[in-house]
Amino acid sequence: MPTETVYGLAADADNDAAVARIFAAKGRPADHPLIVHVADASAVDHYASEVPDFARALMAAFWPGPLTLILPRRPGIANAAAGGNPTVGLRCPSHPVAQALLAELLEGAETASNFRRVWGLAAPSANQFGRVSPTTAAHVQGEFGETLLILDGGPCSVGIESSIIDCTRGQPVLLRPGAITPGQVQAVCGFKVLQKEELPAKASQGPKASGTLDSHYAPSARVRLMDTAALRAGLGAIAAKTVSPAATENTVKPAIAVWSRSAVTLSSAPVIYRQMPTDPAAAAQQLFATLRELDTRGVNQIWIETLPDTPDWDGVRDRLQRAAH
Repeated sequence: MPTETVYGLAADADNDAAVARIFAAKGRPADHPLIVHVADASAVDHYASEVPDFARALMAAFWPGPLTLILPRRPGIANAAAGGNPTVGLRCPSHPVAQALLAELLEGAETASNFRRVWGLAAPSANQFGRVSPTTAAHVQGEFGETLLILDGGPCSVGIESSIIDCTRGQPVLLRPGAITPGQVQAVCGFKVLQKEELPAKASQGPKASGTLDSHYAPSARVRLMDTAALRAGLGAIAAKTVSPAATENTVKPAIAVWSRSAVTLSSAPVIYRQMPTDPAAAAQQLFATLRELDTRGVNQIWIETLPDTPDWDGVRDRLQRAAH
């Protein structure tokens, strides 16, 4: 199903057998929890045993939207989706197709005598585990073929996975950056958002969450993050080694692709170049589609210019660092 972040491979979060098929299809470790998508905040108490007031405030401010909250899980509920962990990640997506699907599953029981209420859908990114997330229906079909039912909701508008906030430690802790920044979270709930590295060593282990492994979101090509000077020096070296001055992307199969905000001079270097948007939200929306497109061109390496060290770039920077790990 489409969401505003990425497409998700969905199953009833309370059906352990269905959820097991997600883990099998993705090749995902069974103890690596999935995020449960709900129609609205009314479904939260079905999954969570405790919801702090600041978490309720975040739901009111950011749901539907790209924010996942980690909460204590009710015993016996969504065990497979939570990877057996005592916590559960919950999110209310804003995509109209996801909203319609979740509402139908939640409310359809009132109009169909044989319909069982589905409180939420476990829906990790619809791709092989650790690989580049899908932001179009075509990306999903490329991963899983013609047999999987895909709801085509067009390209995802956000393009990277949700911000994840742990709400189990008395104040918010950022587990994964995304479109919603710690500053926005703090402005709503009144608590400073802690980073994992700010916590004591023992406490920093905390709950497991999706998309937080060191290596993730990786294309087949090797991703290298390079500052502007290193990028230009590397391109200059390639140009100097090019046998024919007339060599171009069309006459010599490029081994390297470049995605950068800064203008670069390719001269005769057989390199594929893509312009990165200077706006972080636009870059996030294009990120995974760009990595997938460059992979289809058969390059060996993707050189990406390092990003500004500002909070609005944190989500894109996080995905790139994991892709390059």
